[in-house]
Amino acid sequence: MADEANSLEDLKNLTEGAAAGETGAEVIQAAGVIEAVSAEPVIDSLGRSYATGKRKNAVARVWVKPGSGKITVNGRDQSEYFARPVLRMLLQQPFEVTDRVGQFDVVCTVKGGGLSGQAGAVRHGVSKALTYYEPALRPALKAEGFLTRDSRMVERKKYGRAKARRSFQFSKR
Repeated sequence: MADEANSLEDLKNLTEGAAAGETGAEVIQAAGVIEAVSAEPVIDSLGRSYATGKRKNAVARVWVKPGSGKITVNGRDQSEYFARPVLRMLLQQPFEVTDRVGQFDVVCTVKGGGLSGQAGAVRHGVSKALTYYEPALRPALKAEGFLTRDSRMVERKKYGRAKARRSFQFSKR
């Protein structure tokens, strides 16, 4: 009950401060509503940050650590695992946006889905791991949409239909 009284008292102070002509930031700080919370890096004993990325049915476990820019996927080099240049470009996007090209080594394991979904999952995981390692990079990655999990999935097949939405060919006679 005392907490409610304090919060009501704070609200009263806010309204009085606004009436007195104080700026909004001064009023809120005076009420003690804002607390400075800075995110701290999440780094394990080996100097790595870990994150999980997902896309379609693919799940990627990603470890990021400072290094020369080498990306290893399921024990193989990225150019060997992802043969198409477009898929390798997806992996580089988080580093290019944050100006960290060639500064981090990435080790990841990917399961499920196809190559396109796996590349998207690795990109999502790399982006999350970078924010854990360096929280100041979060706004840049968030603005590009790399931290948002792409929830689009293949629609399931329905009974009485050829595919998810496609009907069987209509025959008049």
